[in-house]
Amino acid sequence: MPGPEIATAGPSDREAIAALDRSVRDATGHPALGDAVWRDLASPQPDSIGFVVRDGAGIVAYLHVARSDTFAPRHWALGLARRAPEPINEPPINGPPINEPPTDAATTRLLAAAREHIGTRGGGDSTVWVFDPTPADDALLAANGFTGARDLFQMRVALPLDEVAHYPPGVVVRTFEPGRDEAAWLEVNNRAFGNHPEQGGWIADTLARRMAEPWFDPSIFLLAFDGDTLAGSNWLKEHAADGHEPRIGEIFVIGVDPSHHGQGLGRALALDGLARLAARGLTIGMLFVDGANTGALALYRALGFTVHRTDRAYEQVVDAR
Repeated sequence: MPGPEIATAGPSDREAIAALDRSVRDATGHPALGDAVWRDLASPQPDSIGFVVRDGAGIVAYLHVARSDTFAPRHWALGLARRAPEPINEPPINGPPINEPPTDAATTRLLAAAREHIGTRGGGDSTVWVFDPTPADDALLAANGFTGARDLFQMRVALPLDEVAHYPPGVVVRTFEPGRDEAAWLEVNNRAFGNHPEQGGWIADTLARRMAEPWFDPSIFLLAFDGDTLAGSNWLKEHAADGHEPRIGEIFVIGVDPSHHGQGLGRALALDGLARLAARGLTIGMLFVDGANTGALALYRALGFTVHRTDRAYEQVVDAR
């Protein structure tokens, strides 16, 4: 039998996509689509596209496909949202088997459409993120040719912390000044993160897109200078309360130039940033860190952070058609 019908999403689907994402949050406590998807929906890149599968009740699943706006290296980023499954009661003994969830078939069709789209545009590495994945997600993505490649931990800590920041001698901290500090920050960020697929390889447009976000606040974007040289930074972000979470303060990007490693600058920047968030009345600090970054994990655990959620990147190389 033919699989579920897919269609290209259009502007009229935007609210239905947002409603699908809200339904996932209501069911799981976290969204399905990350900030990069919403950023690209608001200002699409030339090769961006969205695919939907619908039934009589609305959108069953949505897949957003876009080239990353970083260049370390540039890859295809896929955002996937699927309707949360209804609770299934156990079948009676010797009863009929439970068929696969309809979202499985929809996901398979969407991923096939994404491969076709990517392949006809030169192919390349593709990454789909699933927040808080289950073994069923692992199996479904594996059946579609994706390999679980990286885990990203969302870590949290109660604020305020008892420890006070102590910067290395000679280091002076001030806040980011738009129009003055972009070039220096990009240079240090790209050295700090090397070939990291999301945080490395930023260009001016990458930074400008983040600074255009409504949450951007330079007063909580800390720059640490050693003389006239930018040595490190801590870019912070405040999340407003919603129906699922209180206000949360995030360490959005924290990095130290490799020439200043081993001086305690990263710890001082983290402590300083968290103290400034606490001074705003925030009681939860949060950050994301690669599960393989043992050095950063050791630092954050020493500060009291614990893992709140694990997200997973599934990767596949798509051949050019």
